[in-house]
Amino acid sequence: MDLASLCLKVGVKNLSTVFLMTDAQVAHEKFLVLINDLLASGEVPDLYSDDEVENIINNMRNEVKSQGLVDNRENCWKFFIDRVRRQLKVTLCFSPVGNKLRVRSRKFPAIVNCMAIDWFHEWPQQALESVSLRFLQNTENIEPTVKQSISKFMAFVHTSVNQTSQSYLNNEQRHNYTTPKSFLEFIRLYQSLLRRNGKELKSKMERLENGLLKLHSTSAQVDDLKAKLAIQEVELKQKNEDADKLIQEVGIETDKVSREKALADKEEQKVALIMLEVEQKQKDCEEDLAKAEPALTAAQAALNTLNKTNLTELKSFGSPPQAVSNVSAAVMALMAPEGKVPKDRSWKAAKVAMARVDAFLDSLINFDKENIHKNCLKAIRPYLQDPEFNPEFVATKSYAAAGLCSWVINIVKFYEVFCDVEPKRQALSRATLDLTAAQEKLAAIKAKISHLNDNLAKLTAKFEKATADKLKCQQEAEVTAGTISLANRLVGGLASENVRWAEAIQNFKQQERKLCGDILLTTAFISYLGFFTKKYRQSLVDGTWRPYLSQLQVPIPVTPSLDLLRMLTDDADLAAWQNEGLPADRMSAENAAILVNCERWPLMVDPQLQGIKWVKNKYGENLWVTQTGQKGYLQTIERALEAGDMVLIENLEESIDPILGPLLGREVIKKGRFIKIGDKECEYNPKFRLILHTKLANPHYQPELQAQATLINFTVTRDGLEDQLLASVVSMERPDLEQLKSELTKQQNGFKITLKTLEDNLLSHLSSASGNFLGDMALVENLEVTKQTAAEVEKKFQEANVTEAKINEAREHYRPAAARASLLYFIMNDLSKIHPMYQFSLKAFSTVFQKAVQKAGPAESLQERVTNLIDSITFSMYQYTIRGLFECDKLTYLAQLTFQVLLLNQEAGAAELDFLLRAPVQTSSPSPVDFLSHQAWGAIKALSSMEEFYNLDRDIEGSAKSWKKFVESECPEKEKLPQEWKNKTALQRLCMMRAMRPDRLTYATRHFVEETLGSKYVVGRALDFAAFFEESGPATPIFFILSPGVDPLKDVENQGKKLGYTFNNRNFHNVSLGQGQEVVAEAALNLAAQKGHWVILQNIHLVAKWLSTLEKKLEELSENSHPEFRVFISAEPAPSPEGHIIPQGILENSIKITNEPPTGMHANLHKALDNFTQDTLEMCSRETEFKSILFALCYFHAVVGERRKFGPQGWNRPYPFNTGDLTISVNVLYNFLEANTKVPYDDLRYLFGEIMYGGHITDDWDRRLCRTYLEEFIKPEMLEGELSLAPGFPLPGNMDYNGYHQYIDTKLPPESPYLYGLHPNTEIGFLTQSSEKLFRTVLELQPRDSHTRDGAGATREEKVKALLEEILERVTDEFNLPELMTKVEECTPYTAVVFQECERMNVLTREIQRSLRELHLGLKGELTMTGDMENLQNNLYLDAVPEPWARRAYPSTAGLANWFLDLLSRIKQLEAWTGDFTMPSTVWLTGFFNPQSFLTAIMQSMARKNEWPLDQMALQCDVTKKNREEFRSPPREGAYVHGLFMEGARWDAQAGVITEAKLKDLTPPMPVMFIKALPAEKQDCCSVYPCPMYKTGQRGPTYVWTFNLKTKENPSKWVLAGVALLLQI
Repeated sequence: MDLASLCLKVGVKNLSTVFLMTDAQVAHEKFLVLINDLLASGEVPDLYSDDEVENIINNMRNEVKSQGLVDNRENCWKFFIDRVRRQLKVTLCFSPVGNKLRVRSRKFPAIVNCMAIDWFHEWPQQALESVSLRFLQNTENIEPTVKQSISKFMAFVHTSVNQTSQSYLNNEQRHNYTTPKSFLEFIRLYQSLLRRNGKELKSKMERLENGLLKLHSTSAQVDDLKAKLAIQEVELKQKNEDADKLIQEVGIETDKVSREKALADKEEQKVALIMLEVEQKQKDCEEDLAKAEPALTAAQAALNTLNKTNLTELKSFGSPPQAVSNVSAAVMALMAPEGKVPKDRSWKAAKVAMARVDAFLDSLINFDKENIHKNCLKAIRPYLQDPEFNPEFVATKSYAAAGLCSWVINIVKFYEVFCDVEPKRQALSRATLDLTAAQEKLAAIKAKISHLNDNLAKLTAKFEKATADKLKCQQEAEVTAGTISLANRLVGGLASENVRWAEAIQNFKQQERKLCGDILLTTAFISYLGFFTKKYRQSLVDGTWRPYLSQLQVPIPVTPSLDLLRMLTDDADLAAWQNEGLPADRMSAENAAILVNCERWPLMVDPQLQGIKWVKNKYGENLWVTQTGQKGYLQTIERALEAGDMVLIENLEESIDPILGPLLGREVIKKGRFIKIGDKECEYNPKFRLILHTKLANPHYQPELQAQATLINFTVTRDGLEDQLLASVVSMERPDLEQLKSELTKQQNGFKITLKTLEDNLLSHLSSASGNFLGDMALVENLEVTKQTAAEVEKKFQEANVTEAKINEAREHYRPAAARASLLYFIMNDLSKIHPMYQFSLKAFSTVFQKAVQKAGPAESLQERVTNLIDSITFSMYQYTIRGLFECDKLTYLAQLTFQVLLLNQEAGAAELDFLLRAPVQTSSPSPVDFLSHQAWGAIKALSSMEEFYNLDRDIEGSAKSWKKFVESECPEKEKLPQEWKNKTALQRLCMMRAMRPDRLTYATRHFVEETLGSKYVVGRALDFAAFFEESGPATPIFFILSPGVDPLKDVENQGKKLGYTFNNRNFHNVSLGQGQEVVAEAALNLAAQKGHWVILQNIHLVAKWLSTLEKKLEELSENSHPEFRVFISAEPAPSPEGHIIPQGILENSIKITNEPPTGMHANLHKALDNFTQDTLEMCSRETEFKSILFALCYFHAVVGERRKFGPQGWNRPYPFNTGDLTISVNVLYNFLEANTKVPYDDLRYLFGEIMYGGHITDDWDRRLCRTYLEEFIKPEMLEGELSLAPGFPLPGNMDYNGYHQYIDTKLPPESPYLYGLHPNTEIGFLTQSSEKLFRTVLELQPRDSHTRDGAGATREEKVKALLEEILERVTDEFNLPELMTKVEECTPYTAVVFQECERMNVLTREIQRSLRELHLGLKGELTMTGDMENLQNNLYLDAVPEPWARRAYPSTAGLANWFLDLLSRIKQLEAWTGDFTMPSTVWLTGFFNPQSFLTAIMQSMARKNEWPLDQMALQCDVTKKNREEFRSPPREGAYVHGLFMEGARWDAQAGVITEAKLKDLTPPMPVMFIKALPAEKQDCCSVYPCPMYKTGQRGPTYVWTFNLKTKENPSKWVLAGVALLLQI
């Protein structure tokens, strides 16, 4: 939304507008800064540029003038702003869930001050009932009488879910919300499901009724069919006879045709021969004639040369040459008619013949060349023989004569050839005549055959028709007979269906009557129970809803034994889902059914990614998969929205992109055709479906989202995982069995699907058959085949069931291993409740599980093998988990593991475990024995009420001596219990330890674990990094959880060097995050993934905003990367769970390694020695000295590191001692020993104590402690074998490397403060706290009671208000300092101290009163609650001292109640002192803000009195033998002080020296101490221990003074024991 344009529209155009903004639209809190300004003043600073402001003012001028105002800038702008305030209505819709609204109200006060708050509360029962009833009025398929009951039940469901959600939150820390929208969606889904299921039920009933009708009609039709068959048989007989007659006639005619055809064939052969002869003769004639053709052509050519002109010319010759006359004579001879050759062939006669030129030329042309008379030929022969009778020669005489010459010659030539051909032509002519005669004869025969054929064809057609009629009749008879047979078979075959379908119809009718109730319960299940776990689902359905249904006045018809899952799905669907990868447990089936049937978008909470795997398999290629923030994900959604496809948005975070809001809420526009995504209107296809998915284990989604989506909890269940792991272990142990099982399961599922399909087909065929369906043979046969197949499938199904039972029996032997593994996973998964860093994926777990199965030892019997499997799985999972846990949580995990294993094996009672974890106490009776406190005795009494511990209290009273010995022993966990109690189980003995010696419980628990699971579970040797590296891969980074003083990356560098990955090789990238290094890191990751390099990402906790990008990057690079690619990540854990920022995906997929220093001297000493090798021991020429000092240094290193666990008594301040200090010290030792003939002990101690280790130390007392340790451990006696590093642990002699490790294992005493020079009491405090924390944490990991705790206690505000009023009432007024000063006669150092104390007390009480009064007004609503007021309220409620009070007060470790009592005591002492300004007989030194000022005052008063220089004075402390009550007046010099305590030792009043403390007496009080001042040189420094004094047990900065206390022991003993005086405990 553009706020500037909105204000312009409202202010300039004067349009009334509502600006509506919801929670989801506040993408950044900075949006609210603008809203706050807008609400407060109607004006947002710097919203418009100067030019825009000018435009606004100019637009306003006319309107301002019209109001009668001056149109100056101020008036115009004010007019604009006033109009915006008047016309723009701001409506904010904010959710009250969580603290977001409260924080916003504080940060942006205008949200509260400038708005009318309309708080929408939950709908009351009445509203829920009336709304649901209103909707139900228009709903069909419900009896009007039960609508009221249904509305009541709907309202009850909604409210009961609200109550259960609160219990769910308390017990499981899971947030489930309902809203009015959830209720309306519930009603809508009910109507939809009722309508849909009603139609389905009617359809099923119709199909079955139709099927039954068809079966009943079949019997009736059989008689009709029999009568019809009799008629058909008579017709068939007649038609058979007719057909036989026709067959005979056709035979006779066929014979005739055959005979005639034979004749015709012979004639045809003759004709063919004649034709061949004619063709040959014709060919010969034609060839001969072809020879005459050139002569004829030449004659014709010669004639062509003649014409009227040249013939006339020829005729004109008077006496031609002889050659010419010969030509004319030859012509006359040749042309003589009828062979009468003229005798006169002279030129004259010739000229007469040629008289008529045209006639002569025509006679030449038409000359009968084929019939020349022989006389003519004879007459012409002489001419032809004349050599001059040559056309060429004649041509020289006459051209015309030459033509005639040529004609004569060629005509003769032609005739000669023609005469040769003539006989042949005649023969041809005769042959042709013969051929014609033969062809005519053949044609006559063929005509006759044709006539015969026509007759035959008519007969044949007649015969075929008769045959067809016969066949048709026969077929009809057969069909009728077949139909009768099929009908009989059908009626018999479907007899069972007849009964079953009739029963089914009755069942369906009953279902129809109860449908409204069944659907009601089912809809409630879908709408509300998806996010609950199995236990809560069962509780609500069976324990809450069903009982309510049964007690309604007008009962809702409902099936008593209704299975909700069967209402939503059937066996066939379930089988198909399981084939697609859905786990086979009930919870998964329910989840899948909800996902498929819900109408709101399903949101899968799926940390183990089992649900998403099923969804992807189920929908396959029809599913669009995307992630928010992924490139192009909105375009993907838009395309799917338009096409009506299905979209899966995976890996959602808790906050969802606001741009998806309209899609999630299905906010359709333009008559439901469009949805707005961002600024774009996208076409909405009603078939579109959206599935949301998150892999967060426990997401907290806001109520708005939970109303828009159906949350479905796909978290794996213990049963479900057990079955999966059973399959996994059996597939490795007995692959044949598991393969058979898998195939059987698929086959069984296939059978279920097939049976359903066949049944549907059967009904479908019957229903779709119309009319006389028995005539449809294919249909009837299909029905029969279907029935037969169903029977076969059913038979196979039964056989498979038998086989499956046998397989299951064999598989069950391995179930204990699977059950143990499933338990281990859930224990491991619950660790995230302890620390958010402890995230583990099911995928990684499965990998470890499989390796553990492979590693398990072989065995002869199956039972032994299963035991080995359980042991291997348990230990492998322990190793996998423990390496990623902090030291403080390892024992917690072990304890939980052991307890759960015992419960699984039914070797422990739930009551015993409950006592151990809760430690209930009966406070009614005080302790009758001195060695047990009242609290311990209360615990013993509570324990004695249990059957297993009956009479324990009496036994302790009766045998007090033996029990006292047990209770007061230093290590009672290793002692045997008195009497028969020593025979109790390990867990029962632990319960007794819990009651009597809670301080020893950590040791006892470790001992208990060792006894139950084995010693390998409690040995704290470090694991080899190389082993972790083997497990890593491109998709499995190694994640180092950093601890102070440890650099785990050295291991990575060393491993890299071994494998060739170094900085110099440019295949080892080390990126330290922060200061914009994210880009460098991404580039390094891309390169490394491509080339197979290693990448170290250090301190990723410094780049919180980039971590989601890193998670996606690692996920992207986990596939298709170089196989050698590795990522190593390091990060510090957040100080509190709220500050945890490392994404779950990174942690789950990584191998997590904590590199904390190990706990316990045993582990620490081994780890210190692990820094060296045999080569190190042998490198120095002075081997004995080097080895001795090196071992002493290792012990020293272990001591200074582990001493931290004792808190301030160990070290005043914590220091990051690390292995570098030790290794450098050893290098220095080597150099000094090589360079000096004598061992320079002083130099070495100085270097170690002041530089190497001392370099970390900032506190002088800690420096003294460090120095003292070195003086005790490194001195000449160590070479003489007289040095003990701890009681019972002498310094070892010259050994090899493994010898030293064995020496530690065999000789080092059990863990105890003595190993550090401390008293056993030192650990009682921290051990008691550790024990309490241990069992509190284990208790939190236990499954919680599902019922909410009854009893309405006082609210938080009421408790705070009561405490606030009490404090205000009891705190006194301020000290009136001016008035007090008037009472003082002489200003002594003591009075100055008192005034200073009163002044500081005034500052404190003033702040207490001010802040409490302010909070009081805030709680009444008269002041806006601020952050400080809220913090104060929280502190009062939690019994903590508020920080502003503590800052103005004095150091204290007490809770608020004790702190306030202490404050009142301090005020009381000051009031008494200021009464007459005389020093109290004994001063309560603790009661001062600044005790140093009082102690300095003692020196000042003495210095003034004796005129001694103050800077050369000291305080001497003499411990009296009296208590404070025995003193009546103060001493003349100095002061008596009381209220001090000694820690680490006790004061022996009789001997007047420091001595060993008594066991369990941690801070014995000191007698009254007399403190006086004297010159420093007169101080007694012989046999004294300079004892520091601190204000609190926190020591460090609370240091006050040092007093020299008498001691008979070496002072170093008390230094190591951390002995100090405390003013408060």
